[in-house]
Amino acid sequence: MRKLFLYLLLMVGLSTQAQQRYELNTGWLCTNIIETNANGNQISNRGFALNNWLPATVPGTVLTTLLNNKKVPDPFYGMNNEKIPDIYKTGNDHYTYWFVKDFDEKVSGNEQVWLQFRGINYKAEIFLNGKKVNAQTHVGMHLRAKYNITKLLLATGKNRLAVIVFPPGFPGNPNGGQGGDGKIAKDLTTQYTAGWDWIQPTRDRNTGIWDKVTIEKTKGINIQNPHVVTLVPGKRLPDAKQQPATIKVSVEVENPTGRPISGVLQYEIAGKVVKKNVTISAANSEIKLPDLTLENPKLWWPSGYGKQDLYPLNIKFICANQVLDRENLTIGIRQIDNIWNERTQSMGAYVNGQKIFIKGGNWIISDAMLRFSDARYDAEVRYHKDMNLNLIRIWGGAILERPEFYNACDKYGLLVFQDFWFSGDCNGRWVDPLKKEDQWTRRNYPDNHPLVLTAVEDQVKMIRNHASLAFWCGGNEITPPEDILGPLKNEILPRLDGTRKLFDFSNSDEMSYNTIGGNGDGPYGIQDPKSFWAVKTFPYNSEVGSVGVGDYESLERFIPQENLIAPQFKSKPDSVWDYHKYIGYDQYINPYGKAKDAKDFAMKAQLVNYDQYRALMEGFSNKMWDWYTGTIIWKTQNPWTALRGQMYDYYLDPNACLYGLRKGSEPLHIMMNPLDSMVTVVNNGLTDRNNLMVQAKIYDMDGKDYFYSQVFNSIGASSVRRFFPMNDFLKKLDKKDGVFVSLKLLNEKQETLSENIYWLADNEGNYKGLQDIKSASLKVTAIEKSKGKIEVSLSNANGNPVAFFNRIALMDAVSGKRILPAFYDDNYVSILPGESKTIMVEYTGSPSDVALEVYGWNVERQRVNIR
Repeated sequence: MRKLFLYLLLMVGLSTQAQQRYELNTGWLCTNIIETNANGNQISNRGFALNNWLPATVPGTVLTTLLNNKKVPDPFYGMNNEKIPDIYKTGNDHYTYWFVKDFDEKVSGNEQVWLQFRGINYKAEIFLNGKKVNAQTHVGMHLRAKYNITKLLLATGKNRLAVIVFPPGFPGNPNGGQGGDGKIAKDLTTQYTAGWDWIQPTRDRNTGIWDKVTIEKTKGINIQNPHVVTLVPGKRLPDAKQQPATIKVSVEVENPTGRPISGVLQYEIAGKVVKKNVTISAANSEIKLPDLTLENPKLWWPSGYGKQDLYPLNIKFICANQVLDRENLTIGIRQIDNIWNERTQSMGAYVNGQKIFIKGGNWIISDAMLRFSDARYDAEVRYHKDMNLNLIRIWGGAILERPEFYNACDKYGLLVFQDFWFSGDCNGRWVDPLKKEDQWTRRNYPDNHPLVLTAVEDQVKMIRNHASLAFWCGGNEITPPEDILGPLKNEILPRLDGTRKLFDFSNSDEMSYNTIGGNGDGPYGIQDPKSFWAVKTFPYNSEVGSVGVGDYESLERFIPQENLIAPQFKSKPDSVWDYHKYIGYDQYINPYGKAKDAKDFAMKAQLVNYDQYRALMEGFSNKMWDWYTGTIIWKTQNPWTALRGQMYDYYLDPNACLYGLRKGSEPLHIMMNPLDSMVTVVNNGLTDRNNLMVQAKIYDMDGKDYFYSQVFNSIGASSVRRFFPMNDFLKKLDKKDGVFVSLKLLNEKQETLSENIYWLADNEGNYKGLQDIKSASLKVTAIEKSKGKIEVSLSNANGNPVAFFNRIALMDAVSGKRILPAFYDDNYVSILPGESKTIMVEYTGSPSDVALEVYGWNVERQRVNIR
């Protein structure tokens, strides 16, 4: 018993000696450099008065701080961005700011204290308690900085940190080009801030302490940059008993004490502990621990293919029964490989030995002003899972995404294709009269190549342990300069990672052999839905896109009432629509009837949205493994209030793009080829599906149904099967008004596995029947099943026409505003006569009273109370 007591006491002692880490994310003050003549030594002294300094947002940018202090209008609303001075005209001093933070911290015993910056844009000098912290100026947006401040802390524990932040030295002229005049790329910073075809310029170019500031306390030893590799050999199946996996762990250990320290370095995972006796000299050491063979591991799979099982992995350094430092990770056990597909002439992605058909979305950045949060990352990545996508590509003109983004991708099963910081537009791929310098000069941007290589090493270490990180990419549409690409490809990534494919650039032949010619990506505008089925494009397209205007409630959030005017076909849109980068819907709205006003336009735009993105993914899936190994949509989210390329708006309100894409991307999906009316089923799963019933019906505008066919059959794993054509049958029907086609895929219990409803135009290509369709009275009930989860039932009586294209929106019953974000397992749904549909809605937050709003094409808007 005494031994047990001593053991428990020892364990308590070990657990209480945990690493201490906290953020400095409140209580900051700031002032413009023009407002003070004092230097950093003076300002970082607590006796220095900070009268009239502004409350500062850290992490955040100068522009965010000014907005939060109501010094500038919201740049995302209307034309407000034009009212904010641009750094190109004001000069850099206008956005050069001092940031100050008072904090309490003192040292005792063998403690070491570290100050860590995860991102500063662009240059910084750092002072603490009257002393300079950084011997050399911090330079570079995409670079962490760590300083041992143990000897600079005051014995009283009352400390002051002062940081002066300078903008990029080359903010560039935002002259309307992609990245303005291109000079923004001379520094290692975010290129989009000089403006692009989907965003207006960010006036301060994201100057500021834009990412987390952290204080960490250790007991003499500092564990940093752990590296975990998981090897999963062979071809695996989800939910099966697994053969062993291998876990390989290494860490960097820093000893700042000036004397060697001996102890035990260990890691623990799944109840297994791996140890190594080590002595750390007065320097940094990289230590490899023994490999672990893990029996029957729970594997991590991309969304749609299996579960996303994750393991906590804890690393400790123990000396004399005391934990000197620890690092806690969460890892997924999986292996990602790439195998060239000779038939498609493109790269194939494999996870745990299984080929994955890539259904991806392009991502810029969560917020153009870098206002990141765990909750926003979680919601945005969850929306991508809800679209039935399995990959997100991070575009090269922004950042290497934050660990919090990767946490969400690990959780929801989104593979990540991560570009480095280069773009064809700024970095010289094309002749561009809007650029300040010629192609050869721009080809060598950024100016400081050693800084790029330093940043690459640092950022790779920051995110390499995430299961979701699948591929590296040298740049968007162009490689980095050769003296960067060479070390990146041949030395840095093999040394620091060694497990992931590096594509030289985003549309390179090694990713997708582009025999068709052209740049290897696009098109980007609205297209005839049939084209996605009929036109063979690049076999693994990194960018193919369309439109994305939100519904009327979305437009109201950022377009002033006087500018809410329906865009007209073949005419220049209203100035605010134009400023927010509207792409014309042109002839695709008119078949539904010319838009009467902005509200009518927004509703009809949703029909186009749904049809576009459903057809896009259906067309690519139809030629899975024949023409294509995958496709990546340009783009699926917006970091500001743009009117293009988004499945949900900046405020996290989804539109019909999301649900059309969700439908077309279903892992098991029934669909109709618009070229020959062939009913087809796609199985993205890893197992055969047997004893399936394929059913097709047609409904006219009055709701009368015409039964066509149903057959029992099966479909193999990861394959496409064509079942029967409907062309002749459709031709026999009177199509003067158009018809609805209803497809269902049922299992032997007659449960619906997939359903799909198409609306077909009349013989002249118009939707006259939809314009004249009678109203349908839809019965709606909503029941709260648990906190934050609501079950919605929609019922359409026999004798009604189809209740067509119904939007469900959760709202705050008091304010009447939508609850955002909210997650619907389906939306913009059509209910057939005599049928019902159940939809689950989930949301976070705590509104005082929740209600539901439902409206459709031929269904009156109604509000329903939650029971």
